[in-house]
Amino acid sequence: MTIDIHEINLALIERVKHTIGTHNLEEVGTVIQIGDGIARIYGLDNCMAGELLEFDTGDQGMALNLEEDNVGCVLFSSGRAIREGTQVKRTGRTTRVPVGDALLGRVVSSLSEPLDGGAQLPSDIFRPVEALATGVTERQPVTQPLQTGILSIDSMIPIGKGQRQLIIGDRQTGKTAIALDAMINQRDKDVICVYVAIGQKASVIAGIVHTLTVHGAMKNTVVVASTSSDPAPLQFLAPYAGCAIAEEFMYAGKDVLIVYDDLSKHAVAYRAMSLLLKRPPGREAYPGDVFYLHSRLLERAARLSDDLGGGSITALPIIETLSGDISAYIPTNVISITDGQIFLESELFHSGFRPAINVGLSVSRVGGAAQTKAMKKVAGSLRIDLAQYRELQVFSQLGSDLDESTQARLNQGAKLMDTLKQKQYAPVPMEEQVIVLFSAKHGYLLNIPHYDVDRFNQGLVTFVKEQYPGLLNDIRETKDFSPENEALLKEAAGSYLGAFKTSQVGSAI
Repeated sequence: MTIDIHEINLALIERVKHTIGTHNLEEVGTVIQIGDGIARIYGLDNCMAGELLEFDTGDQGMALNLEEDNVGCVLFSSGRAIREGTQVKRTGRTTRVPVGDALLGRVVSSLSEPLDGGAQLPSDIFRPVEALATGVTERQPVTQPLQTGILSIDSMIPIGKGQRQLIIGDRQTGKTAIALDAMINQRDKDVICVYVAIGQKASVIAGIVHTLTVHGAMKNTVVVASTSSDPAPLQFLAPYAGCAIAEEFMYAGKDVLIVYDDLSKHAVAYRAMSLLLKRPPGREAYPGDVFYLHSRLLERAARLSDDLGGGSITALPIIETLSGDISAYIPTNVISITDGQIFLESELFHSGFRPAINVGLSVSRVGGAAQTKAMKKVAGSLRIDLAQYRELQVFSQLGSDLDESTQARLNQGAKLMDTLKQKQYAPVPMEEQVIVLFSAKHGYLLNIPHYDVDRFNQGLVTFVKEQYPGLLNDIRETKDFSPENEALLKEAAGSYLGAFKTSQVGSAI
């Protein structure tokens, strides 16, 4: 009897082929400590950072600390059923959320679970919540304006598609209102909005959803909500989940506006998690990587190259300050990451100037590159005019006798300030902004009382719409302000000013 080694090899290979796939090998660990939303797990030697873990109790968590003898896992639920000895299974994938058009008009949690009572979301397209930011060669410069509809922002602090513009200010100064106005202004502009609420009260989030619905902006908006009653890991995850949802639209060639409201609460949630995981605390008890926490999030905002579809994500992070202190730890971190900031001041807000934007401290580092030619022509010197007005205003408080030219400049500056006042949830189209700023800049408001400036501006826009309809259409389509249009606007403003003064005299009689 002879033994053929070749035949034995073939038989073994055939047996192995039938064996492969019949066994499912899983790496399972055991909970050795549980408390305060943190589970220590032994036995997951090959676990990845950020990997989603599943407990026998049905709870889920995310691995954050990979230590020598255990894994530190943060829980996405209360975890009351978890005990010492509970089995934990690896999923082999990092935390991800469902994305796509099905989310438009919906309110979802940090894990994209519906919170609006609607149907379950389809789970055919997923994106990881953590992703590498787009590389430099895959981007293009920020040159296209993203109109907010807010006169003072579009004229002096322009925002471009792909920009990261910080909204910063004390509590109750109108930060969220500016973000909502910007979102409402996108309702007919083919821009998708993602609003991320971090640590907000459920009643406040419900009010925001109602506002967006009433103004017709909810149909192209996704609201990612993590309430103040949610565990810290869900609050930590919310902005990354919102960014993953936005990235799906960006890579489909669409423009997206995402609002993070607000990153101060996000940093606090991350600090709570880090301290419970026994990570070493640094300044103000924040962990050493708190800068990276926000930089890896905000760097994902970009305008893609044409080869990748030309889509964009424009980020409006919100930071809350205490007593106007923008030199605190988290504010300075986010200021250094973003491309400019809109600073809201409590004194301006309480004095009735709303939106309460301090133009001196606010800046857009993209500047005129993200502005239409028409807006550049009428608003080019606006910031300087307002700065000179503020200097003269301080000077005028020191003495009572002022010459006529100084009084005229003070009057002109005051009318400019009155023009920049704007009602909430009433964004103004670009072509109407041009008309309003033109009339203020060229002195048509000098003899108009302060309380009548808003009525004059609204009446002028209506007058131009009715008597010169081609003027507005031309500015809207060309995004330029030609000498011919300027001559027409001077004629229209002069005619309306005469009619307005006549109506004032008539009403006074």
